[in-house]
Amino acid sequence: QVQLVESGGGLVQPGGSLRLSCAASGFTFSHYAMSWARQAPGKGLEWVSAIKSRGERTSYADSVKGRFTISRDDAKNMLYLQMDNLTPEDTALYYCARVPDTAALYSIYEYDYWGQGTQVTVSS
Repeated sequence: QVQLVESGGGLVQPGGSLRLSCAASGFTFSHYAMSWARQAPGKGLEWVSAIKSRGERTSYADSVKGRFTISRDDAKNMLYLQMDNLTPEDTALYYCARVPDTAALYSIYEYDYWGQGTQVTVSS
């Protein structure tokens, strides 16, 4: 069965960095676009970033552009999100998700599999 397991979250000071990881299994990882989304306390789900299969293209929400970098290692079935210059507004539960062929990269409500999430808290 498809499994997505995030890790790497934690507490970091403003201006700090974190690298999130997502371990994928149960499907041919290299064939799928993958995405990161987040949900801040009391807010709705927000698309953060996505990467096409084989890393051919990456996309970012305006709120993270220039600070976050998405990448993938198809040999290891891993998805990553490098987050730099973090601000308190980045505090959220971060999810990785699989993007089915029928969905646009940023259409979070069309994603077919999600991980359980990893908490990122940015605070001094």
